[in-house]
Amino acid sequence: MAVPSIGTWLTSAASRARSDAGALVAGERITWRDLDALADRAAAGFRALGLPAGSPVCVLMRTSVATLGVWFGLARAGLLEVPLNVATGSTLLRHLLEHSGASVVVCDAEFEALVRECAPDAVRHLVVHGPAEEPPRGGPARHDLADLLGAATGPLPEVDPCAPAVVLYTSGTTGPPKGALLSHRANVNLTRHTVSLLGYTPDDRLYSVFPLFHSNARYCSVMAAAEAGADLVLDRGFSASRFWDTCRAHGITAFNYQGAMLSILHKRPPRPDDADNPVRLAFGAPCPPEIFTSFERRFGLQLTEIYGSTEVSIVTEMPPHRRRIGSAGTESPNYHVAVVDERDEPLSAGTPGEIVARPKAPGWMFDGYHGDPAATVRAWRGLWFHTGDRGYLDADGYLHFLDRMKDTIRRRGENVSSWEVERVLAEHPAVAQVAAYGVPSELSEEEVAVAVVAAPGAHVDPAELVEHCRGALTAFAVPRYVRVVAALPLTPSQRVEKYKLRAEGLTPDTWDRDAHR
Repeated sequence: MAVPSIGTWLTSAASRARSDAGALVAGERITWRDLDALADRAAAGFRALGLPAGSPVCVLMRTSVATLGVWFGLARAGLLEVPLNVATGSTLLRHLLEHSGASVVVCDAEFEALVRECAPDAVRHLVVHGPAEEPPRGGPARHDLADLLGAATGPLPEVDPCAPAVVLYTSGTTGPPKGALLSHRANVNLTRHTVSLLGYTPDDRLYSVFPLFHSNARYCSVMAAAEAGADLVLDRGFSASRFWDTCRAHGITAFNYQGAMLSILHKRPPRPDDADNPVRLAFGAPCPPEIFTSFERRFGLQLTEIYGSTEVSIVTEMPPHRRRIGSAGTESPNYHVAVVDERDEPLSAGTPGEIVARPKAPGWMFDGYHGDPAATVRAWRGLWFHTGDRGYLDADGYLHFLDRMKDTIRRRGENVSSWEVERVLAEHPAVAQVAAYGVPSELSEEEVAVAVVAAPGAHVDPAELVEHCRGALTAFAVPRYVRVVAALPLTPSQRVEKYKLRAEGLTPDTWDRDAHR
């Protein structure tokens, strides 16, 4: 089956959908057919700026209908979209604007001053969504997004499905973020596989709380809903206290999860109506194995776990009919997966190493890191994509994720899995969220530290947490340091920013096990 460009795909998906199917985006409604027409106008407006095909355009916008119009308009115009995290600070924003090579930036009005402060000389046009607070004083020429969207439509270019569609910058925890370059067909392939894997139909109503500068909401929610002819509710953030009421109010049948979402929801006080909701399934990773079955039973749904990344989408999958709880499932139809040692030699079943993957057909994997050929070569060495994740394959080919390799803690010659430490501590009733990380040891290597958020109404006793770990963890993995915090630093996709915890180190409020013997 031929894979179209995103603009062609949207027209086809919209024409198949019922006339009222569409998305509720941060409270604003648009049908898939109206989005298709909006994309046409946006494409014409961007083309009127005189940009050559494939030119990068940075986007700094919160989730909105206008953001969807910009995304699909750029794709239809054959331009390279570069969506940026709206929480990006000035130093990183300056780097990303320069690194992207963009001459055009699209932003919400609230970010205009920041963009003007950070924009390199190469940025010539600034397209602003919303009223300006004050007239611009020098710098890039200002265009109103509403005016651009009002441009007369006309002939648009034929866009090659193999051409790059988007640069998604991945988290830069040990250096500057890398921009994963993804083609139109890679995006459409991921969309179609998501719909097939989860069995979405026009009767579904999907829900996502993730931002549009990450792949999850884009291809597994927005495009997946349109592909299925389903409806979508897209919010700007995750609220545990309102989550299930939102699902009930909107008749949600499926949602995506990442990071600590399921653990946070599971730690909420039980309600008699927990299972009284319309949700039939949830999709994502990771669900801690200790709560997997109880979460499904309590909320009356089924979970489908996957393993993947921005660069390689869904590498393994564990749908309900092919389960091994505690694993990330087996190879998807689209990828080979292996686990290798530091010499890239394959390891035997049960032996931990680096997880590597490669596609079984063209058009699934990313096309390299934008403007960084050296990083691309390193990632693709040996003709496998090196994920930077540590895990193992069992004898039946199920993948077991252990840790990000950079998050593995090295203590006195032993590797400590922060994921394992977190799993054990998450079982304690006083713990709502936990992150394990390494801090420098006065002897050598590292000591194990944990940052803990207390469950509602609970008191965290560090000594009690350490006792809880004894027996469940090997002795060298039991935390030495415990820090109780009001909240963990999280990315918009609910992943813990451990580099921030490591940078803060041993704070005055950190409890030391060795000092309380």
